[in-house]
Amino acid sequence: MNFSGIIVGAAVFLIIGICHPIVIKMEYRWGKGSWWLLCAAGLVFAIVSLFLRDTVWSTIAGAAAFSCFWGIHEILAQEMRVLRRWFPENPARHDYYERRRAELHLDPYPSHKNLKEKIKG
Repeated sequence: MNFSGIIVGAAVFLIIGICHPIVIKMEYRWGKGSWWLLCAAGLVFAIVSLFLRDTVWSTIAGAAAFSCFWGIHEILAQEMRVLRRWFPENPARHDYYERRRAELHLDPYPSHKNLKEKIKG
């Protein structure tokens, strides 16, 4: 029996599961400007993947690399989720978020009235 696929699948599942809260915490603590940390981690994992002899470990390192690269997109999207108040904002950066909401013309306190109207049809 060959368990390589199961091992890689489980590892990728765990990597994705770990990356999601990391992106949320990074945006909360440091903002979207911390994207370069994910880029650096992705490059390290990609280089490590090139030099690993074992196919399973190389595949896992490659999956970690591209999960970090995808995290760059997600950290930028996370800021929009915070601006829309879907996630909590860091109180230390409240002025920044308010300025961004004004720049993007986002309603500072969105109501669910329009959503209720859309649902009713």
